Amino acid sequence: MAILIRKDESRQTTKGGIVLPDQAEIPTITGRIVEVSAQVAHDDDYPVRKYDKVLFNPKHAIPVDLEPDNVLFVVPIEDVVAVFRRAPDPSRPQEATDEDAVDPLDADDFDD
Repeated sequence: MAILIRKDESRQTTKGGIVLPDQAEIPTITGRIVEVSAQVAHDDDYPVRKYDKVLFNPKHAIPVDLEPDNVLFVVPIEDVVAVFRRAPDPSRPQEATDEDAVDPLDADDFDD
């Protein structure tokens, strides 16, 4: 059972503003789920969905080079360490379930 993840870009500047030299690249192990296998989607033990941001262990990740600018990985679901989701806004009524919603994932939607 696996999922396809687009790895987040490596940063050359920390959140505090410290510029890192080129040779001191810190490996990024967060990414966004691009696709979920049918087995994972139908298994309630794995509560991950398409477009979730996840933290994963890259040890068993298999790189897939389908697009020139993106780094995609096939990751076993067991290697997903955490799932990051925004809490629902209590001031807005929930009209549709999360499964019915489609989020285009703008860069402004998530703070890294």
